[in-house]
Amino acid sequence: MAKLIIIAALGKNSEIGKNNQLIWHLKEDLQFFKAKTTNHKIVMGYNTFKSLPKLLPNRDHLVLTTHKLNIEGIKVFASFAELINYLNTLDEEVYIIGGSSIYRLFLPVADELLLTEINAEDKEADAYFPDFNISDYEKTILKEVTEQDITYHHVLLRRIKKCQEN
Repeated sequence: MAKLIIIAALGKNSEIGKNNQLIWHLKEDLQFFKAKTTNHKIVMGYNTFKSLPKLLPNRDHLVLTTHKLNIEGIKVFASFAELINYLNTLDEEVYIIGGSSIYRLFLPVADELLLTEINAEDKEADAYFPDFNISDYEKTILKEVTEQDITYHHVLLRRIKKCQEN
């Protein structure tokens, strides 16, 4: 099975998007995203795919959608089960890049969350990262950055493996 890593940038209220676009365009955070996802498969929903200005270089695009897409360079999966079956055949890191409904589907099965926690908010946001139980994860702050008068943290949340009692 692939190692599934959710990657997202979220504001104080878990906001991640507005009008099918990113809310914040922070240069160092975009470079962080590029560095982490390059040479990996990236999973997204239809709206996230449509929000991309072009196919992201050096990444395999996996799109979960019922829309008919016949675009060179992407693999389309019509159901979550079909996508999970495909991911089960892989032995590599795969990044889940959004949007909200895709994050919600993958939260129960993701191994790690790689979050940019932005110390800002946008009252006009219309897309949010789903709620999750932080106590299910071990949190490591990777880096603190201040850019455009906004402070944010790159955070790794690694799922705590619960021991089964006999």
